[in-house]
Amino acid sequence: MKNAAEYLEGHVFEARRPRRDLQPVVSYDDAVQAIEQALADAEKYKYLLMRALRRHADDLKAPVTQEEATIRPMYLDMAA
Repeated sequence: MKNAAEYLEGHVFEARRPRRDLQPVVSYDDAVQAIEQALADAEKYKYLLMRALRRHADDLKAPVTQEEATIRPMYLDMAA
């Protein structure tokens, strides 16, 4: 997974503000593109994480035996 700076790595240039040193600057369009890419990656990682959690939850469930799978009435037949 990338950190925030890696999304802007190729888009940063330096500009000099009046009476100041060079500072890193990103254009608005490049920033929007980096945010969209980060959101797409986050959605992908969310999907992978949810899938892993579901598989893990399935592994934790105890296997159902045939006896547990049979349907039993909630009341007793008193006539029998």
